Amino acid sequence: MIRGFKDFLLRGNVVDLAVAVVVGVAFAAVVAAFGTAILQPLIGLVLGGGVSGGQVDVNGQVFDFGLLINALIVFVITLAVIYFLVVVPVGKLMERRKRGQEPEVVATTEDIALLQEIRDLLREQRRP
Repeated sequence: MIRGFKDFLLRGNVVDLAVAVVVGVAFAAVVAAFGTAILQPLIGLVLGGGVSGGQVDVNGQVFDFGLLINALIVFVITLAVIYFLVVVPVGKLMERRKRGQEPEVVATTEDIALLQEIRDLLREQRRP
């Protein structure tokens, strides 16, 4: 039962789902705050104009391409963190499993003695 559970967890779909949940939930607040507090002011400084840096006003309509640049940078940072903290370690684990280097579960001497006792009792029950 444990082996089946481990196989289920290490299938590609489950890992992809876990990555999606982490990207969508766990890092959203931190990365958004980083973008708002650090990246947007930097983009405004680089593009000039202070608070309205990265914005273009055309006939009263404001195009905020600084916000788009901020979102793209935040997206790349988020994906890099997920890739290096989740995808790479799971990939290495899957590679080891394919090569057969997964550590086997070793039964203790108590387990072996108990199994032998059960075997002997079952043999006795089968005898007429």
